[in-house]
Amino acid sequence: VTPIDFDTAPQNPPLGHCMAARVTAEDPESGFKPTSGAIHSLHFRSLPGVTGNFSVGLTGGVHQFADSQFGHIFAHKPTRDEAGTLLIQALSELSIRGEIHTNVKYLCSLIEKDQFRA
Repeated sequence: VTPIDFDTAPQNPPLGHCMAARVTAEDPESGFKPTSGAIHSLHFRSLPGVTGNFSVGLTGGVHQFADSQFGHIFAHKPTRDEAGTLLIQALSELSIRGEIHTNVKYLCSLIEKDQFRA
């Protein structure tokens, strides 16, 4: 095995911007209190530049003693603004029905703020 000399190794240029959103079973209206319960349906539509990972089984839900995070959505585009717009689109199209509350609407409103976009 040859060690890598990071001081002289050629660098790959950045290939755009990636934004990630952590999807949690938390209720923003109640100070982000964790919620638990069954998830009856979860519909995620992948778009070009968007991937999503969710840890919910077909008959699953969010257990009361589990970490409230059950998903990630990643959006990749050439600019930060484009990545943010794409992430909002992906989050807006995400449908989660069940006994839990999520932070999805809160994340959309946060990413849309001028202070976040600056």
